[in-house]
Amino acid sequence: MKAFITGGAGFIGSHLVDTLLKNGSSVTVYDNLSSGNKSFIHHHLKQKQFTFLQADLLNLNKVTKELQGHDVVFHLAANPHVRLGETQTDLDLNQGVIATYNVLEAMRQNNIKKIIFSSSSVVYGETTEPSLPETYGPTLPISLYGAGKLGAEGLISAFCGTFDFQTWMYRFANVVGARGTHGVIVDFIEKLRKNPHELEILGDGRQCKPYLYVSDCVDGILYGFNNSHEKMNLFNLSCDTTTTVTRIAEMVTEEMGLNNVLFKYTGGIRGWKGDVPRFQLDAEKINTLGWKATLTSDEAVRKAIKDVLHANL
Repeated sequence: MKAFITGGAGFIGSHLVDTLLKNGSSVTVYDNLSSGNKSFIHHHLKQKQFTFLQADLLNLNKVTKELQGHDVVFHLAANPHVRLGETQTDLDLNQGVIATYNVLEAMRQNNIKKIIFSSSSVVYGETTEPSLPETYGPTLPISLYGAGKLGAEGLISAFCGTFDFQTWMYRFANVVGARGTHGVIVDFIEKLRKNPHELEILGDGRQCKPYLYVSDCVDGILYGFNNSHEKMNLFNLSCDTTTTVTRIAEMVTEEMGLNNVLFKYTGGIRGWKGDVPRFQLDAEKINTLGWKATLTSDEAVRKAIKDVLHANL
């Protein structure tokens, strides 16, 4: 298999590259390095089966040219920072919707029919349901990041219906682990290194979400791709447990060996505008197919904390 991975130098993308190359695939990474890091893939740069292209998906002609000869596209490139939409209101339009259109149009021109897309739980918006299945609706995101992901899903669905594409779309829980560059774990560790006596926690600390370890995420992506063969394959990708923000803070302080840290909450039910404070994904569909996360949410968080601390030693 000759795989084309957008965002392949990013957090999840680089782990996907590792696995695909290990499994014998040929891999091309297309990444503008706006949030990716070349160091995440440097160990592959001299491999015959690996190609790295530093380029932008907003350049349709470039994408179309470089996509020639590939079998499948893993489209992971996106703005990874949900909060940036508050100040850069066109960011998720460009990096989410327009970039996805360019990928799809380049695929159409090259007669490539298979696309795997990394969506997000945020497409569901703020709900009152205890657990969200893929059939939940209407999907009403409350962040521009979520709107970008939902818009991309819509385009992919339309290309499947109009041009006979086949897709595997995954709505991720919060993915954590080695090479993580942002998010609550990284934020807490950076704050505590500056001041080990006090930790600012956005919101009320009771925000509660599922956290999925990155190796489980990659395994789930490939399991669905290899074992589900409909034209439209849509899956929630998550463990079946959750973790509160305060519990994450407690685990970070434990792993850093800090005692008597004062937790200072900023208040409110959410950490920032667009933050969905509480949700759980129903992963029964992919569980029934035969995949299940190996780590609970708490275990994933604990392991990710150790990863980040070790990486920064």
